[in-house]
Amino acid sequence: MAKKKKDAPAAPASPTPEGYVPRLKARYEGEIVPKMRQEFNITNPMAVPRIEKICVNIGLGEASRNIKLLDAAVDELAAIVGQRPTTTRAKKSIANFKLREGMPIGCRVTLRGRRMWDFLDRLISIALPRVRDFRGVSDRSFDGRGNYTLGIREHLIFPEVDSNRVEQSKGLNVTIVTTADNDELARFLLRELGLPFASRAAA
Repeated sequence: MAKKKKDAPAAPASPTPEGYVPRLKARYEGEIVPKMRQEFNITNPMAVPRIEKICVNIGLGEASRNIKLLDAAVDELAAIVGQRPTTTRAKKSIANFKLREGMPIGCRVTLRGRRMWDFLDRLISIALPRVRDFRGVSDRSFDGRGNYTLGIREHLIFPEVDSNRVEQSKGLNVTIVTTADNDELARFLLRELGLPFASRAAA
């Protein structure tokens, strides 16, 4: 049995400018934490819900047959998030799709800290407004445990991707993992951070 090719190691973190605080993090700490404590009667500031991590995933069924497509997806996702993704592989074989266990099927990355805050800021302020006929994101995509998943049809809405060099547009999923223990708290947190939820009539 052939050995599986190891995923490329994550790129080393770029140095953080001294004193730099991501804009959304500063807003969260200075404005949103006090507001949530008052709104939900939270006495302990450490108990205020926060964003723990953001997971970004690109699924490519064709990756098992076209390694160049996978390489392009890895490079483009790295440009979007500022961190080297890892390759995702099939966990089991599916004969109907000619898929064998261990075959590459996409790439993913988990963001924390500064990169997480910077990505979320760019997503809200720059990328989503570039969606054609954008009317907001659904507020029904919570999982019941305070986590939110957003599907993006075209990664070209991110300006870090050079459309002139992209052979195929790719969709991606963004999962925002929070420490909130219910969807109401998480929805309030994300709305205050600027995530543009659509009205129920428009959703």
